[in-house]
Amino acid sequence: MKVALVHDWLTGMRGGEKILEVFCELFPDAVIFATVHNEGMMSPVIEQMKIKTSFIQHLPFKKTRYRHYLPLMPLAVDMLDFSEYDFILSTSVAVAKAAAPGKNAMHICYCNTPMRYIWDQYDEYFAKGRAGFVTRMAMKLAAPYLRRWDIRTCERVQYFIANSNNVAERISRIYHRASDVIYPPVNTGLFTVSFKDDGYYLVVSALVPYKRIDLAVEAFNRSGEKLLVVGSGPEKEKLEKTAGKNIEFLGWQSDENLARLYSGCRALIFPGVEDFGIVPLEAMASGKPVAAYAKGGALETVVGSGSSPTGVFFYDQTVESLLDAVKSLSKMKFDADAIRRHAEKFDRKEFKRQIAEYITGKMQSRICR
Repeated sequence: MKVALVHDWLTGMRGGEKILEVFCELFPDAVIFATVHNEGMMSPVIEQMKIKTSFIQHLPFKKTRYRHYLPLMPLAVDMLDFSEYDFILSTSVAVAKAAAPGKNAMHICYCNTPMRYIWDQYDEYFAKGRAGFVTRMAMKLAAPYLRRWDIRTCERVQYFIANSNNVAERISRIYHRASDVIYPPVNTGLFTVSFKDDGYYLVVSALVPYKRIDLAVEAFNRSGEKLLVVGSGPEKEKLEKTAGKNIEFLGWQSDENLARLYSGCRALIFPGVEDFGIVPLEAMASGKPVAAYAKGGALETVVGSGSSPTGVFFYDQTVESLLDAVKSLSKMKFDADAIRRHAEKFDRKEFKRQIAEYITGKMQSRICR
């Protein structure tokens, strides 16, 4: 059986890439297709795979500004040839789910979200103040086409897997398709329970608009408490300009350094609306509580009440509400071991088992028809 793994872009190791990494382990002889690949930016497991890219790979500035080519990505995916493959397994937040299977081939899409840039979070990316005039005008023209294309191409998928109930609702509302929920993998084995507190709070995130790291920066500018920010992205320079001396930007860190940072933090700050959110579970695997905005995937991973809470929620996406949550968190006592046990429910091994069983079941059902 010839297998194609399809991913939007290979530009760094975030949540979606950790899912792809598991798929590579399940299908080590597969070929990865992506619109663009920044060599050396992926984990060894992914880099050692055979990788095919689209024409966007040869365009200027693709390494840092690949997102600017979003209007071209439908064409890029449509031009990729999957006719020789028996099975397509895509991981998609944008265009990968549009991979067209050949006759009698099967396509399963692990959907982290329908394309957020054109649907629920359009204003987070392209509202005035979020993007320049030229970008706003270009997306105003491109968005209607992208939405039509996105809906039309969902027919190329036989089965959708959603990364959360939150995303399953979105798939139903936008695509009018059913999906099965399998939570993403958390490599809890990389982290150990820590009882120390080195006096800083932690953000781990791609620095893009919808993550709302600006909210965390402004909150800690006001409080004066120490905040460490792990991650990079197009918002980095703007955030650094507004941050006080108590806030440090560390860029992306190795797994070893990230584990050390989790172990020393007082708590994780999670201010955006995530489709699911692996980062809070990594913090919890280290025994650390989370201050999370009460919307999206965080509602399925963070326990904000009961006998064994794993964090606190804030209910308005404002600086004041976040600061109140941090104050509440500092007054609470958390059981680090209980927080860790909660995170282990989402362990990578469990994800791998569920995905393997799901794919096997769907393949067997097609053979029996």
